[in-house]
Amino acid sequence: MNFVSIRVITGDVARLVDFYERVTAVRATWANEDFAEIRTASATLAIAGTRTVPLFAPGSAHPAANRSVILEFLVDDVDRVYRNLTGFVADFVNEPTTMPWGNRSLLFRDPDGNLVNFFTPQGGR
Repeated sequence: MNFVSIRVITGDVARLVDFYERVTAVRATWANEDFAEIRTASATLAIAGTRTVPLFAPGSAHPAANRSVILEFLVDDVDRVYRNLTGFVADFVNEPTTMPWGNRSLLFRDPDGNLVNFFTPQGGR
C-alpha cells in the first residue's frame, strides 16, 4: 500500500487552489472547476468542491470543519519561507520554531482554517 494523497473539501476551490499554489510554488492541475491537484514528488494535495461530496456519500464531508489534521510539507528553509509568506498568510499559528524532535517548524492556517506545517529537519534536509 502507498499513501498518495489527501483531499480537502472546500466551498471555494479557486481560492484554496490559489492559496496553495502561492505557498508551495507548485502549479495546480485542474480536472474541472470542482477539482484540482497540487502534485509534489512524494504526494498530492487534492482540492475539491462541495459538489464532489455526494459522489462518495452525501453529507460525508463538510468544508472548513477540520480541527484534527495538519497538512505537512518538507521545505528547504522554514525561515526563508516564513519571510516570503509574511504579508500573504493571514493566520500564522507559530512563527518558525525548533521543535523538541528536531524539526524547525512553521504553523499557519489556510483560508478554510486547516492547519499547515512547513518544516525543515534541524541541520537541513
